[in-house]
Formats: sequence, C-alpha cells, structure tokens
Amino acid sequence: MQGLSIEYRVLPNGTAYEGTVQVEKSTGYQFYETGAMGERLPVKVTNITLNGACSPCTFNLSGDSGISYPEGNYTITYQGPVRENHVITSFERPYNVSVVLPWGLDVRNQFLGVVSPGGEITAINNTSVNVNWTNARSVELRFYDQGRESLLYMFANFWLIIAFVLLTPFLLSMRRKKK
Repeated sequence: MQGLSIEYRVLPNGTAYEGTVQVEKSTGYQFYETGAMGERLPVKVTNITLNGACSPCTFNLSGDSGISYPEGNYTITYQGPVRENHVITSFERPYNVSVVLPWGLDVRNQFLGVVSPGGEITAINNTSVNVNWTNARSVELRFYDQGRESLLYMFANFWLIIAFVLLTPFLLSMRRKKK
C-alpha cells in the first residue's frame, strides 16, 4: 500500500474528525491510532466511503478496524472520534498529513497545545488553523479551545499578583536597610 496524503478535518465541536486518505495500488486500509506506549490500536470509524475509478466503489469490512476492496487507486473518507482534544496516529509508510482545526480551536500556544516535530502551523484568515507534515510516519496534535486559553491567562495573572504582593514587603525592607 502506497499512501499519498491524509487530511484530518476536526469538526467544530472538537469531538470527532473527518479523515480523507488517498491510496494507490492498494487492496485494503486499516484504521488505527497510537496508544500510550506507541502501540497501534484499532479505531471504530463511521460513514466510510470509497471513491475511485468505479461507480459505485464497494468495499468489505475486514476485522474490527479495516476495509478491503479490489486493487486500485482510491480516496477513502470516514469519521473518527477525537479523545481529550488529542489527534495521534502512526502509519506503516510515510504520508503527507494535514490536520485542519476550525476557528475557535488552536495549537499555537505552546503551554496548551502540542504539535509533533515537523508540523508547520498556518492560520488561515480567521477561518481555520492548519498543521502540515511532509513524509510523516507519525503525527501528534493536542488542541485547545478559547476557554482553556482564557483560563491560562487568568491563572498566570493570578500568580503574578500573588508574586507582587509577596515580594513587595521584601523589596521595601531591602531598600530601608540600604539607607
């Protein structure tokens, strides 16, 4: 199986994604995500469609997490779950991978978001945030919503105020000792 590209388009509520994968000279595809120890775990996906030089293109479900079809070049579309704002997956061969986040979800704050090495982040005209990898064998992305970013700033401001209140008497007492 030779992979060309994969696109994950996270839905606006952040709980699912629509995946689109292009394959060539392929007879089947397995739907996996990466577990905590790097193991490949099957993913239950829904709304699977197969498009190619056939009308209609048919496929058979194979096992818990895959499909099989006649050899050929296809585009496979499906929906999968997003758990805890985290998209993490690995591939048997390198793919060009794109993850598209709708406006309101983001990865650009390094205290809240995670993008695996090689990911290039691009904001598109206040409509989406795109992250792209070239020839990636694995991809990890953790995103957040505006509410979490606001909480981070509120938390940081709270601790700055606490630091100011606690340090002010100390600094004033040092100033008096110098006189």
